[in-house]
Amino acid sequence: MELCVALDLSTQEENLALIEKIKEHDVWLKVGLRTYIRDGEDFLKAIKQINPDFKIFLDLKLYDIPNTMADSAESIMGLGVDMFNVHASAGKRAMQTVMERLSSYKSRPIVLAVTALTSFSEDEFQDVYEKGIADKADQFSKDAMDSGLDGVVCSAYESASIKDITSKEFMTLTPGIRPFGEDAGDQKRVADVAFAKEARVDFIVVGRPIYQSKNPADVVQRILEQL
Repeated sequence: MELCVALDLSTQEENLALIEKIKEHDVWLKVGLRTYIRDGEDFLKAIKQINPDFKIFLDLKLYDIPNTMADSAESIMGLGVDMFNVHASAGKRAMQTVMERLSSYKSRPIVLAVTALTSFSEDEFQDVYEKGIADKADQFSKDAMDSGLDGVVCSAYESASIKDITSKEFMTLTPGIRPFGEDAGDQKRVADVAFAKEARVDFIVVGRPIYQSKNPADVVQRILEQL
C-alpha cells in the first residue's frame, strides 16, 4: 500500500511549502481539479524541481464523450504524470477509447476509473444512479477492467469486493482515509489505515490530516509506519 498526499491548499505557495516539508518521504502527490485549473502544468514542473522522484496523480476525473476523453488523455501524456483517472460512468466505450488511444505509447501512466465518489451517502447515490453503492461500484469495476484500465477509485468499503470480482492485481485507490480518527469533513464513507489494509487497498489518499497539521512531515512518517 502506498500513501498519496492530497495537495488541496488554497494557494500554489501553500502547496509548494507543504511539498518542501515532506520532500524526504517516498509518497505520491495528488493534484486535483482546483489546483490544476489554478496552477496548471507549471505546478507539476515545480513539484519535480523540489524532488524529481515524486510520483504525481492527476485527479481530474475525465468525463465527456469518448473522443474528447481520449484527446484529453493523450494531452495528459505530455504532462509527465504517473497516474490519472476518468469517470467509469462515462461508459465502457469511453474507457475503451481512452485505452486504445494510449496503446500506441511505449509507456503510459496508471489509469483508474472513479466508481462512487466518497462524498456520496447511500441515499444520495441512489438518487443519481438508482442502485446501491456497493453493487454499482462492482459493476463499474468490472467495466473498467474489461476496458483495459488498471484499477478504480472507490471507498475502502468497496475495495475487498472489487478485488474479489476482478483480480488481486486490479488496483484500488481510496480517498477519505482518516488515519488517526479525524473528523470526516465533507466525506461520508471514511476509514482508517487498518481497515484499508484489511480491504487490500493499493493507494490511500490523505489530505486534511496532513496539511492541517503543524508538523506535516511527522504525520506522513506516522502514516508510513502504519503502512
